[in-house]
Amino acid sequence: MNFKVFIRNIFIVMVATLMLSACATKTATLPGQIQGDVYTGTDTVEYLAKGVPDRVFFATNESVLTTASRDTLRKQAAWMRANDSLSFTIEGHADERGTREYNLALGERRANAAKDYLMTYGISGNRLSVISYGKERPVNSGSNPLAWSQNRRSVTVKAN
Repeated sequence: MNFKVFIRNIFIVMVATLMLSACATKTATLPGQIQGDVYTGTDTVEYLAKGVPDRVFFATNESVLTTASRDTLRKQAAWMRANDSLSFTIEGHADERGTREYNLALGERRANAAKDYLMTYGISGNRLSVISYGKERPVNSGSNPLAWSQNRRSVTVKAN
């Protein structure tokens, strides 16, 4: 066998192996997983409207909107603009850790972050109210990182 052909074949095998191994080690984000400090699953997500999630999630002790949260809120804003006769309440929630007072304040900051973002997309503040439940209304009553990540959220609901 020619030495150049042999090296070329080895090179092709190495590249193919590298490509296949890269595909095999890639992990998909499945419902219920935590990526970094933020819940990325959909198993607890309900919908305000078809295809529009009603909640966004936050990192521990944070009220800063993530990229995924901003995307969800843009979808909510578009739906709200198309349904301009409706008003909404944005509920702020926290996980079980921390004092009641701290979590009520954190939940309010989270709800206000969502409200402020919706307002930047043309939703009138008169149509949006904010309430914080702190740690009083968990969606997952577990005491573990998955439960905590699911409970760090704001939820947009139609006002009565």
